[in-house]
Amino acid sequence: MNFTLSQLQVFVKIVEMQSITKASEALNLTQPAVSIQLKNFQNQFEIPLTETIGRRIFITDFGKEISLAAINILENVKDIKYKTQQYKGNLAGKLRLSVVSTGKYVMPYFLADFMQTHPEVELIMDVTNKSKVLKSLENNEVDFALVSILPTHLDIDKMTLIQNKLFLVASSKAASFGKITDVAALSKLPLIYREEGSGTRQTMEFFMKDQQIMAQKKMELTSNEAVKQALIAGLGYSIMPLIGLKSELFNNDLQIIACKGLPIKTNWSLIWLKHKKLPPIAAAFKEYLFQNKQQIIEDTFKWYEEY
Repeated sequence: MNFTLSQLQVFVKIVEMQSITKASEALNLTQPAVSIQLKNFQNQFEIPLTETIGRRIFITDFGKEISLAAINILENVKDIKYKTQQYKGNLAGKLRLSVVSTGKYVMPYFLADFMQTHPEVELIMDVTNKSKVLKSLENNEVDFALVSILPTHLDIDKMTLIQNKLFLVASSKAASFGKITDVAALSKLPLIYREEGSGTRQTMEFFMKDQQIMAQKKMELTSNEAVKQALIAGLGYSIMPLIGLKSELFNNDLQIIACKGLPIKTNWSLIWLKHKKLPPIAAAFKEYLFQNKQQIIEDTFKWYEEY
């Protein structure tokens, strides 16, 4: 056999995308170039890797096995590259983070300069809900997690990044109920919640319970973007983190409604397992944040401090 790394990369991407067209787009190659790579790779095996039915491509069981082996080979090649850079004195390897969905408006700004300074560092950042974020951390699948509600069942260390502020939000065309809304009014509003497992959902439910408010009408959506679009369309009201509302507030698509007991204030915290020995890249990133987080806040989140 005489396959190339390019052939392995192409085949793995075809398996992942289940489409030559989509694989070519993802790899920034022409479709004929991807097809030729697949053909040359297939020619080295007597057993089919794929089969085409109509316009669809299917991966055979043998093809799936070869794909797994190809992924391992490509990962080993990356490791060789990382080790080479490390011996040259450069920071190289993977930085793994799991971030709650609203944290996508926070974490990139604390990563940008670090990643630019260390081009050999590969960032793997999973953006999901709070339950999955904590499970990834608990299983030691990531170096850090970004949360707005600290877990009570894990022994962790933390670094506070910025404050998290949640307000009552609605379409700019919705009624604002005067200067300050009585919290009891929430019981009569159509309220939009995030899905179970969301930190925003948990915070909103804690607030409603603490205020002894029973929501009469509820809608449940599975992302902050979906909630924002529902609010803009006038489908209801929600208690949402300010950090993800910059564009909608500046464009006058949404409004903050003053309400007694709000905003709810927590903190965006980067957390890690207390007794985990952080790998060199993770340790370097933690040190970078200690030294630079205040400047990042001043440069990036000035608008945020005005609310």
